[in-house]
Amino acid sequence: MPALAKQPCIKMIGANGQISIGKQFAGRPVLVEEQEPGVWLVRTATITPDNERWLHEVQAATDLTRAMNWAQTTPPSDTNTDNVIKKLTNG
Repeated sequence: MPALAKQPCIKMIGANGQISIGKQFAGRPVLVEEQEPGVWLVRTATITPDNERWLHEVQAATDLTRAMNWAQTTPPSDTNTDNVIKKLTNG
């Protein structure tokens, strides 16, 4: 359940068009949505780079979970090293 909103306070938009909402949010990306003229919704956001977006897909999570389970239950072995190196070097 979200925390209750604090009481409204008055802020002045500076000549450069900026408004300060507090140091605790400094450096954070935000989404600013104009819901109607003069009404804005400002929300903190997390940005995912395009080349990492696949990591947040269901299939990637499933594959990673399966790989982690395999790694935890399969003891390390070097009996097959030559075949592994051959596969990794497309040989």
